Amino acid sequence: MPPLLTDLTTRLTPLTDTPALDASVLLAHLLGKPRAWVIAHPELTLTADQQKQLDDFLARLENGEPLPYVLGHWEFFGMDFDLTPDVLIPRPETELLVEKAIAWLLQSPLSRTVADVGTGSGIIAIAIAASVRNARLLATDISPQALQVAKRNAAKHRVLERIEFIECDLLPDPSKIANLQSNLNLLCANLPYIPTQTLHSLPIYGREPTLALDGGADGLDLIRRLLRLAPTWMTPNSLILLEIESTLGSQTLDLARSTFPHAEIQLHKDLSRLDRLLEIRL
Repeated sequence: MPPLLTDLTTRLTPLTDTPALDASVLLAHLLGKPRAWVIAHPELTLTADQQKQLDDFLARLENGEPLPYVLGHWEFFGMDFDLTPDVLIPRPETELLVEKAIAWLLQSPLSRTVADVGTGSGIIAIAIAASVRNARLLATDISPQALQVAKRNAAKHRVLERIEFIECDLLPDPSKIANLQSNLNLLCANLPYIPTQTLHSLPIYGREPTLALDGGADGLDLIRRLLRLAPTWMTPNSLILLEIESTLGSQTLDLARSTFPHAEIQLHKDLSRLDRLLEIRL
């Protein structure tokens, strides 16, 4: 490992669970190089300006600011997304939802109208749009600041013209949607799902937007509301994919079954073998 990378890993050890990875990501950002290049060049050094920038970054990290916010971008689904503290940091667990959504769309060539509810930085809608070129997408969020980030990311990945962004609480008044000519074939959502009391005890509390994390007393407030709205939006033979809190699998299943008693409903586990994705086939 390059001496600079070794030293930085040591400095990051008290600040992160993945110091070696984060050190290489940080240096790659500073140098404008891939991580593999940083690791392969043991002789690398920083200019005075780069060292000052690194010191500034480390000071922010020591003050508790998450690395993705310090960098201003983060990778998700093999794509680079701009981030601000107004949006949730993308997690690899959410890739399961995106993978399921894309696979279903590719197997259903006539089903192309998709909604991403609570889009945040836009990662779900944009990843789907980039992979399914003829999909028409609606992306909603209650936060205007989040929608600004999402639109910037959509433009960055050249899918802005295929995603309609609307500021609203969950789903909008259908009369306000300009380009949606039919009901939804696919509804995706990664809504706030951490119970309020649990959230207040987590290190993440206060470091990422509470609006994007707090799911109410039982963690199901927004999911419950969305499932109540969904039946009037969905076409026959449509699909709903919801990311969930891993400890709330049985409660979420019961909620879905009471709302859609005739649907095919199942839970999918993430790579850590935790309940993560609710699938409702109508």
